[in-house]
Amino acid sequence: MFAYMWRGPNFYKEVAALAAPIILQDMITSTLSMADTFMVGLLGEEPMAAVTLANIPLFVVQLFIFGVQSGSTVLLSQYWGKQDMESINRIYGMALWLVMAVSSLCSVILLICPVEFLSLFGNDRAVVELAAQYGRLAGLSYVFNAFSMTYIAAFRSMEHPQLGMYILATSMAVNTFLNWVFIFGNLGAPALGVQGAALATLIARVLEVVIVACHMARNRIFRVRWRLVLRPGKRLARQFLMCSGPVVLNETLWGLGTSMYPTVMGHMAGSTEILAAYTLAGNVEKICKVVSMGLASTAAIIIGREIGAGHKDRVYGVGLALNTLAAVGGAALGLALWLVLVFLAPTYVFPLFKLSAGAAAAATMMITLQAVIMPLKDFNSVNIVGVLRGGGDVRATTLIDILPLWLVAVPMAAICGLVLKTGIFWVYLSLGVEQFCKCVGGVWRLRSGKWIRDLTRSGALE
Repeated sequence: MFAYMWRGPNFYKEVAALAAPIILQDMITSTLSMADTFMVGLLGEEPMAAVTLANIPLFVVQLFIFGVQSGSTVLLSQYWGKQDMESINRIYGMALWLVMAVSSLCSVILLICPVEFLSLFGNDRAVVELAAQYGRLAGLSYVFNAFSMTYIAAFRSMEHPQLGMYILATSMAVNTFLNWVFIFGNLGAPALGVQGAALATLIARVLEVVIVACHMARNRIFRVRWRLVLRPGKRLARQFLMCSGPVVLNETLWGLGTSMYPTVMGHMAGSTEILAAYTLAGNVEKICKVVSMGLASTAAIIIGREIGAGHKDRVYGVGLALNTLAAVGGAALGLALWLVLVFLAPTYVFPLFKLSAGAAAAATMMITLQAVIMPLKDFNSVNIVGVLRGGGDVRATTLIDILPLWLVAVPMAAICGLVLKTGIFWVYLSLGVEQFCKCVGGVWRLRSGKWIRDLTRSGALE
């Protein structure tokens, strides 16, 4: 039954070599993000809710950047299989143009009218004003982050994921140290609170760009040819937009849909407690999903390379093997999370964040549900983001990922939270319903085999 799992020792060595740096990179980022939440949480529930509120639009921008990265990875990995460096430069250029434009637009909005803009996501005036202090600087930091992440994604697509691990580990370490300095006023600096957290993030992102610029000048694996980057050409631009357009639409709509959850919560009774719990649960989720996202990135790279090199016969078995690894890993991680929640969180974790009894109860419910649906969620992540999308099936994956969110989960959350006022449990349960619907659609598409497509061929996207 599981004969497809036997692929020889070299296959799993390659998976480990590619996935480990990506997982470690995401683990460092998520852990230090948890440290950021802890530091802001020491100021109280209101500042933590404010940072959550400000991050709603920024999360959408982050997802747009990730969508461009994912879409470019599909093409970059296939062109890497062909060793076509000119096309790689042009695809990189298209990705860079898009992420810089969107992140700059968001930054300008948050600089000009932060209070008015962030009022769309919450109704507590004090929380919104605190969120505006954070959003002005945090929005600017995403312009720098967009530049560095696009370069890191290009290198990852060419089977060199270690670069991102080194750059982001350095950036996040600096970010955490500067949080300690600027949030609380250490080493003679003024105590800036949530504004200090945003300033620390901005400085760390500028450091990322400096490191990337130095790497661009010295590396010999991928020589950036600015003539090609700045003028990608009509043929590659069209190919990029046809391939990456659905992916960017996917991630942007997914980000907008996901942002509906905290938006609904921000308009519920007891929103400050609920948002504080959601912030903590969200950071726990980020840490837990690093394995599945590492496997998803690895799947996209390997599958794209194999298709580009003309080895389509190997692709289906690779997809099945990585999907199975994701489900098994998700089950083990879900069990571990539940044990931590039961035996450690009430005594050691929740008191650190100064959560009230109501916020702690909400966080317990949210994390418990995360543990239950984790095998399903990890399977969906690898299957949709890694296997199907990596195989070039960008349009079908958009439908599989977005329709359950917008047609099922978001309406359920809004009706339960704002109309029926059933409480936070039924709002958060909509996440589990969404994952079940995605699994049904994803398995059907995987079994069809129609997702294996060489996008570098002329007319492949017609």
